[in-house]
Amino acid sequence: MNDALNVSHLTKDYGSFKLDDVSFSVPGGTIMGLIGENGAGKSTTIKCILNLVRRDGGEITVFGRDNLTDERAVKGEIGVVLDESLFHDALTPTQIGTMLSRVYPHWDRGCYGGYLKKFELPEKKPLKTFSRGMKMKLALAAAFGAKPRLLILDEATSGLDPVVRDEILDEFLEFIQDEDHAVLISSHITSDLEKAADYITYLHKGKVALTGAKDELLDTYGKLVCSRSDLEEVDRSLLVGSRVGQFGCEALVKDRHAFARRYPSLTVDPVALEDIMVFTGKGDHQ
Repeated sequence: MNDALNVSHLTKDYGSFKLDDVSFSVPGGTIMGLIGENGAGKSTTIKCILNLVRRDGGEITVFGRDNLTDERAVKGEIGVVLDESLFHDALTPTQIGTMLSRVYPHWDRGCYGGYLKKFELPEKKPLKTFSRGMKMKLALAAAFGAKPRLLILDEATSGLDPVVRDEILDEFLEFIQDEDHAVLISSHITSDLEKAADYITYLHKGKVALTGAKDELLDTYGKLVCSRSDLEEVDRSLLVGSRVGQFGCEALVKDRHAFARRYPSLTVDPVALEDIMVFTGKGDHQ
């Protein structure tokens, strides 16, 4: 399986914030979820991939092409939806389609128009009359209309209700049925990524805290729920982080199967992606 996207040792130093040696890859035919707290470096990583921000070090390839030396060819393969609408409020969806047809080499007017109808977007009304959710749907229609092989989305589902988010996740799953396509999606809505993502990369303070197959990560980590005295008896090297509350303690276990063998009397529950983020970001680090 060839990689649709490969990010290798990416570095960008702003002084107050540094994207530090970030590496991950997105195989063709898969969805990679990029998670992390605000300011973790998700948007900076995406901007480096799109060459909107010039990196200080590292390499980025899209379907084997360098995103700097082959920038025009690479951008022709990418569809993008950022967290803010980039289209002027005075334009209509029809006008936007006309403009984009001159920009994208593989522009498919029928595909774009089909998504406008599917998302029930008025083709002749200006964007200033659109809600945030409608603008996001328009951006998605435009991204699909460009007939990309790699779709990159930065918080693209954040303004949408759960029903529409589910519809859009289904579109992503259909998009990657061909192994020549892939999706990179950054999102705060980790439940969406649990439904759709094949891989997860978690950025924390500019570094990769973990990256891997989603199902393996969720199977490996566990959440320990116990008393304070029980927590004090546990080998802290087996934990990522812990929280001590008024009514008990919780901790993120690195390997719940190994932990259960060593401490069979303690309860270790399955985790969600949100648990991994919360304990790594806010827990008392071991």
